[in-house]
Amino acid sequence: MDQNELKRRVARAALDRVTEMVSPDSIIGVGTGSTTNFFIDLLAEFKSSFKATVSSSVASTARIRDLGISVLETHKVECADIYVDGADEVDGSRALIKGGGGALTQEKIVVSISKYFLCIVDETKLVERLGTFPLPIEVIPSARSAVMRFTQSIGGKPSERSRLTDNGNVIVDVAGLVIDDPEEMEQTLNNLPGVVTAGIFALHRPHEVFVSKRDGSVARL
Repeated sequence: MDQNELKRRVARAALDRVTEMVSPDSIIGVGTGSTTNFFIDLLAEFKSSFKATVSSSVASTARIRDLGISVLETHKVECADIYVDGADEVDGSRALIKGGGGALTQEKIVVSISKYFLCIVDETKLVERLGTFPLPIEVIPSARSAVMRFTQSIGGKPSERSRLTDNGNVIVDVAGLVIDDPEEMEQTLNNLPGVVTAGIFALHRPHEVFVSKRDGSVARL
């Protein structure tokens, strides 16, 4: 079973979960990335059964609207019933690394206004400890050198992406970090001057993680 089929299966399981939780007045939060794209495409089958969506990126917004689904501006949404998104890594405590697609700040904003966070991944994203995937950090451009020096001081190997975020900021990807305490690391990085947010989701872990496995099953964490 190839990876696209794994993503398609977990997206279908997420749609089934969403249909159990929403009503005609519901707003559904939608994330960013290749696994989430499968969920977006499936959501079109269900679009008459909920009010609208709120999206974490320009790319996801365009994809959702192309399917004829309403997307509300985040600042106009008081609460979403459920937020569905993928991850780059998931540990056994359901702490995540996200932001490979560069949308980590908006993803955290949508998580913060959602009643329920459902993360969908295939089994290749499961790890014993976060940090194998380079940690994305969104940084105000003038702070990038200071942030890179700090991450080097704690054992990381930072590099700057050439492409800016939807917010016009820089992404610094930090490889080689030992993340034994995801919450502490998230707080430490978030408190650095000039950091918008780090791509650790430990302070707001998902309520549930669906994991698509090569044997055809979908496990729930």
